[in-house]
Formats: sequence, structure tokens, C-alpha cells
Amino acid sequence: MRMALHIRQTMYLVTTLLFASLSGCATGFDFKPVESVPFRERAVTQVEDGVRVTAAVPDKKETRELFGLSLYKKRVQPVWIEIENMTEGPIGFLPFSVDADYHTPMEIASLTRSDKKRQEAEQQLFRNSVNMWVAPGDTRSGFIFTNADEGTKAFNVDLLSDERTWAFTFFIAVPGLAVDHYDVDFNAIYPEEEITHFTDAESFIAALEELPCCVVDSKGENTGDPLNIVIVGEPQDIYYAVIRAGWDETEAVTAASGWKTAASFFTGGAYRYSPVSSLYLFGRKQDVALQRIRENIHERNHFRLWLAPMTFQGETVWVGQISRDIGVRFTRKTITTHKIDPDVDETREFLAENLAYNQVLAKFAYVGGVGETPIDEPRGNLTGDPWFTDGLRVVLWIASDLTNLDDIEYERWVAPGD
Repeated sequence: MRMALHIRQTMYLVTTLLFASLSGCATGFDFKPVESVPFRERAVTQVEDGVRVTAAVPDKKETRELFGLSLYKKRVQPVWIEIENMTEGPIGFLPFSVDADYHTPMEIASLTRSDKKRQEAEQQLFRNSVNMWVAPGDTRSGFIFTNADEGTKAFNVDLLSDERTWAFTFFIAVPGLAVDHYDVDFNAIYPEEEITHFTDAESFIAALEELPCCVVDSKGENTGDPLNIVIVGEPQDIYYAVIRAGWDETEAVTAASGWKTAASFFTGGAYRYSPVSSLYLFGRKQDVALQRIRENIHERNHFRLWLAPMTFQGETVWVGQISRDIGVRFTRKTITTHKIDPDVDETREFLAENLAYNQVLAKFAYVGGVGETPIDEPRGNLTGDPWFTDGLRVVLWIASDLTNLDDIEYERWVAPGD
């Protein structure tokens, strides 16, 4: 009875918040000069063979100041791009490369209420959109209206001329999302004397196989999901790789993120940055959590990473746990929790394939350490979900440059099925 009342009260509050959010979307228009809003202080510039591209992304407040429209509430995010052509011929810009489902300036103008405001919006937005062609010696700038991404905005800017093409990839942090790992000081986690530097494969394999099989709870008393992935690479390369491969950052647990999670749970909506529960390794909760969702919060792949006290051939090593959420159920401890797919090896392989197809995987191998667990005698995680495995961990080397599928190396340390 109390549970039913609690659910009804929660649904009422969530519905009220959703209604207020939707009805509060401003539809006026008041375009301000780009120079009047300081979002370009976070701009990123790249130069290659006579072309300079600068990009910046205004946050929710800055977007409202620029356009007089609450575009983020419509899931629209403007991206400002400046292209300087220092070559001897014209260069073409391909908006499709930034976002294949971008919104046109006229679409944005249609959000205004009055005909007079709409005509003003059409003219201003058209004049401040990025021109398709940039003449030699010219500089053009303007906005592309993309689908909204919180946290880190990742996108490409592709250009072409009669003789060649240019491909720029940007990763720009956008203020507003309380990402779980932003406050982690990775350089301070381990003193130098606690870090083991491995140079040969044999000793490195042994160290990986001696790691704990699984995560534990905050008290270190109960084991849970298997530690089934190892990532080798520099932090920035890993970060760019997973963002490029379509993984989203995870919001820290706050009152605001709790409300978003509740709203997504009851409406079946997608909350791309939903917090994940804390699991423990090396005496601390995960350093980073990332996720890929489907159409709703109940179905997602997510993985947690811990910086390990070791390096291999000069590169940092990360140990992680990955699983696929396939539903949600009620529990007494946490109100709701995700159910995982018991075939954790499938999700392990998904990550390897995902990185490979996005050209950010340089090499892979397998090691033991988890312990084989057959399907008819599964183990359980901390919330009671069963899981089974062949007992292996996949080791993934992140590429510093884009790598084609046929260039990925395979180290045959331990092979699945051996």
C-alpha cells in the first residue's frame, strides 16, 4: 500500500516537472551579435594544409542569450564554426559531417510565435549560418543547429576542394553537465612508488590474471560483476576513442540527476547521461563510467573504469567492468535497479567490435583472471542478477590515430575456446 502511494506521488511530481519544462520553452527571438556572448572563449582551433577551422559550442544559458530561444529544451544545440581558407582555390563545407540530422535555419525560425518575429528570425539566422563555399583568402563563420549533446560535444567538420578533402574532428566540453569524472585527479591517485612499470608481455599477463575476479561493494565484503576488460592507452586517446565510438559520459549522482532518472523511468524516455551505481576496486569506486543507450533508460550498455597501479610499455592501464542492461526492476534497497544480460561475454565483445568499427582500436588480446562460469551454474552480481562467462578478460590497445579493421593487430596470449 505504501509502495503504491509512493509510486503515485513520484509519478505526479515527475509529470508536473515535465509539464513545466515543456510549457516553459520560450518562443521569442532576439538575436545578439556573437561577440556579445563569451562562449568563444572555449573555442578550439585546428589547422591543416592551408585551412584553419575554429569551433565553439554555447551552453544552454548562452544559447538563450544569443537567440532569445530555449533551443536546448527542443533538444537543439547550436555549433559555431569559423573556416579560414588560406589555399588558392574555393573550399566547400559539408554540414552533413557535423550532424546528419541537423536543423536548418528556417526550422529554427519556425519556433517563433509571431509572423514579424519569424521573418526577422529567418533573415538573421540565414545570414549567420555557415556558408557552403569559402573563397580563397576568405573567412566565413556561422552556426549549425545540431541535435543536443551534453557534457562533451563530438563532431566532424569535413571540407573539400577540386583537388582534395580535409577532415577535422572536434571534442568540446560544454558546461552544464555534472560529469562524474571531471573532479577526479588521475595524477594523484597513486604515488610513483606504488606504480609497477611492465615492459615484457609475460609479466604483464601474470599481473592482469592476478587481479581480483570481480568488483566488490563499498565494504569490500561481497563480489559482483566480473572485471572483464583491460584498456591500454593514454587517457586523452581513450577519452576521444569512446566518445567517437558513441559512448556518453555519466552524470554524477545529485538531486537533479535523480529527478531526471525518475522521469525517464516512468516515461520510458532516454536519459543518455543517467548516473550509474558505485562499484569498487582498488578500495575506491569507479573513476569513470560511460554508457550507450537505446531508446529508453531501461536498455543500455555501460562500463566502469579504474586506473590501475601499473603501466605497460609506457602506457597507462585501466581495468573495467562492462555489462548490458536489459530492464529495470524494483528493489528494497535502491527502489529501482537495472537487470543485466547474463551473457557478459557478449557485451565484452561488443565493446571490442564497437571500438574496432570506429577505427580507434590498435590491438587486442585475451587473458584469464575472471574464472570460467558455465551457464547452468551462474554467479550473481551485487543485486542478485546471474551471469556466466568463459572467464577471460579482453585487453584493448587504443589507437592514437584512426586504424582500419585490417590493420588491427591480434596478440594470441589466450584465445577464447582454448
